[in-house]
Amino acid sequence: MVVISVPCMNGGRGEASYAKNSDIQRTVISKAWPFLEETIKDTFSSSFPGMPGSFYERLFQSRSINFIHSSYSVHWLSKVPENLETNKRNIYITKSSPPSVCQAFLEQFQRDFSAFLSLRSEEIVSGGRMFLTFIGRSIADPSSKDCCRLWELLTKALIQLVNEGLVEEADVDSFNLPCYFPCEEEVKSIVREQGSFILDTFESFEVNWDPSDDVNNKSFVFNKDRCGQNVANSIRAVTEPTLASHFGNAVIDPLFARFATLVAEHLAVEKTKHISLVISMTRKQHAQP
Repeated sequence: MVVISVPCMNGGRGEASYAKNSDIQRTVISKAWPFLEETIKDTFSSSFPGMPGSFYERLFQSRSINFIHSSYSVHWLSKVPENLETNKRNIYITKSSPPSVCQAFLEQFQRDFSAFLSLRSEEIVSGGRMFLTFIGRSIADPSSKDCCRLWELLTKALIQLVNEGLVEEADVDSFNLPCYFPCEEEVKSIVREQGSFILDTFESFEVNWDPSDDVNNKSFVFNKDRCGQNVANSIRAVTEPTLASHFGNAVIDPLFARFATLVAEHLAVEKTKHISLVISMTRKQHAQP
């Protein structure tokens, strides 16, 4: 039997667990809910044109719809792109990354997202709907701060550990995060070329790195150290297993302690946002997966 290692979240109920650090996901779900309502209303209206409006109101007021969601699941690639030797001292795309590195990440995402759409098309009937939310970027530049600034800070934390002799520089050079954060046109292009779905809706909105820092949270008082720790915990919850498998468990605590400090210093100067993409698609009639 072949055992395949895949990226996963931190389990359990500890302080670094995914269960305790999913505020970003909850915030995205809340902001995406109106778009989901419209998608489901449109689906029901098309399938059951005589359905009274009161039915929809009761349905959404009760929120009795199951909404399965992960902000990171679409981004994880099936494997790290090949030929990234020129991306030394970086764990993701940066301003200094050569075009070949950016292209390698994009091509792997194109293959994986196309496969994802093909597999989902086998599960959804003709005319059925699929609703996705995931983190992306707002502009075409794959090295924009929308998706790269966090990983630049995590790289900086790793380099600090290299300078302290806790991590080998060669281990940093050989590590690249197996993820990609697409822009609107990249997503639309893959949907068109894969051919199983019609793209009905494409929306985007911003979410603060620390979701507790929200205009609707009247009790929030900005504290850079607390915000830095919140962000570090949320990133640790989704990346720790991947990082630990490459660098070892011993470096995780010092890595994220330094990362929290770097994030805090950054947020004291600039509140960089996550860009959340929301898309609704209809399975084509008689589409071939």
